[in-house]
Amino acid sequence: MHRTKVALLGAGFIADIHFESYHRFIPEAEVVAVYARNADKAKAFAEKHGIPQWYDDLDAIINDSGCEVVDICLPNFLHCTATLKAAAAGKHIIIEKPLAVTLEEADAMIAACKQANVKLMYAEELCFAPKYERVRKMVKDGGVGEVYMLKQGEKHSGPHSEWFYNKQLAGGGVLMDMGCHAIEWFRWMTNNSRAVSVYATMSTVLHKDITECEDNSVMIIEFENGVVGIAENSWAKHGGMDDRCEVYGTGGVVYADLFMGNAAVSYSKHGYDYAMEKADTTIGWSFTIFEEVFNQGYPHELKHFIDCVQHDKQPLVTGEDGRAVLEIIYAAYASAAEGRKIMLPFHPKVERPVDLWIEGRKK
Repeated sequence: MHRTKVALLGAGFIADIHFESYHRFIPEAEVVAVYARNADKAKAFAEKHGIPQWYDDLDAIINDSGCEVVDICLPNFLHCTATLKAAAAGKHIIIEKPLAVTLEEADAMIAACKQANVKLMYAEELCFAPKYERVRKMVKDGGVGEVYMLKQGEKHSGPHSEWFYNKQLAGGGVLMDMGCHAIEWFRWMTNNSRAVSVYATMSTVLHKDITECEDNSVMIIEFENGVVGIAENSWAKHGGMDDRCEVYGTGGVVYADLFMGNAAVSYSKHGYDYAMEKADTTIGWSFTIFEEVFNQGYPHELKHFIDCVQHDKQPLVTGEDGRAVLEIIYAAYASAAEGRKIMLPFHPKVERPVDLWIEGRKK
């Protein structure tokens, strides 16, 4: 069996998760090298995981490691540079969220990958998380009727690395870090329906001493198909990680907590899974079991991308999806500053999305 060779860019928290996903769940791939800006960190990561090569030179790992896929787990401000270098070298790319810091960077990354004829996947794990995917299947099977509102929230007390709090490196706060998950999940659930307006409010409530960026936000997105998405995100919520979604339809409702319990709690007026003729067993309240595998969906998204590379298929979540998420983030920052709904498309020229909020409040 051919094993696709992967170069892992980054040696932090998310890189650990990606390596574990490859190692435990994806025999079709092999991590052959790791890169970190700090040589000691790269070496330690390689030794910890038994990776044969380590680098502190970005060009060297892309061009000399023998990789076919570059997996980007670097801070936001390095996403564009790494993608452009990987595309120029003819490598397929999967990249952690957000796709880029600015829309201009996103456009350059998408164009470079198209010109080089390499695949670019935007790694949104909520599109692959087993429990959330079970919820989506219930909706597709008609379990809640016509969906009119979606809610998703991700909250904890703050990131693990200092760079997240630095607007120059991250481009924004909790909206860039966690709100991007909700945005793409809304698009995923609505078959990529176009967002037409965004309203948001945000503030810095817990980390005022270390960041200019927002650490608590609420965002309302109106989609062209009539669905409303409500995203609640926080770096100010104590008590550990909280990740949950809600689906409201004319014929039912679903509540799913990614980390609590092994079921999605649902109420359906008419039942679902009609193809299996089991609708009677799903009328009323039910507790739909999801696949008990690495809850957040990381192995699933990475396995999907390796399959796309090996069999020349289009990734389900693309660079264009990542760009659409970033445009909505822009609109949310502008809305929070101006106190009004922002209509899309929306493409102001800024160095960092969060500046739309920070500078906008000064006017």
